[in-house]
Amino acid sequence: MLRRMKMANLVVITFAVTAPLVHVLNLSDQFSMNAELWFDLQCLLYRGWGMLFELVVAFVLLTSLAFIYWRRSNTKALRASLLASCFYAIMLVVYFVFNMPGNTVFSGDFSDMRPVDWEAASQYWEMSHALALGLAIVGWLALLRASFWDRKPV
Repeated sequence: MLRRMKMANLVVITFAVTAPLVHVLNLSDQFSMNAELWFDLQCLLYRGWGMLFELVVAFVLLTSLAFIYWRRSNTKALRASLLASCFYAIMLVVYFVFNMPGNTVFSGDFSDMRPVDWEAASQYWEMSHALALGLAIVGWLALLRASFWDRKPV
């Protein structure tokens, strides 16, 4: 069971890292666009992605919490799983506080409402994706380390 959960977690974490990674890799392009192009592109590309990303990060957090239970007899693996769970919980908070308001505007419900200070709004939104990427990578590394400690007797 633990082996299957590790594999599922690895696949989903890889997906969870890709969304913020794409934002970070495209930062220079995003910041060089004018207001109209930037907003229209966000509305076109990110419709519906927010809800999917919420589910992915929630699944990663739940599986990380399950790892805490399964690794309770291995102190080192338990600590690494706790660390990963903390980072994924923070990542979910970052999403709801910073990304979700932007996603709501881009979803189409409010797509006619362009931010007045679009440069600040775009930087705020894009930098929150960079923060999410950092949290996702650290959480992924912690779970990877815990999986190595699963193999070693404590």
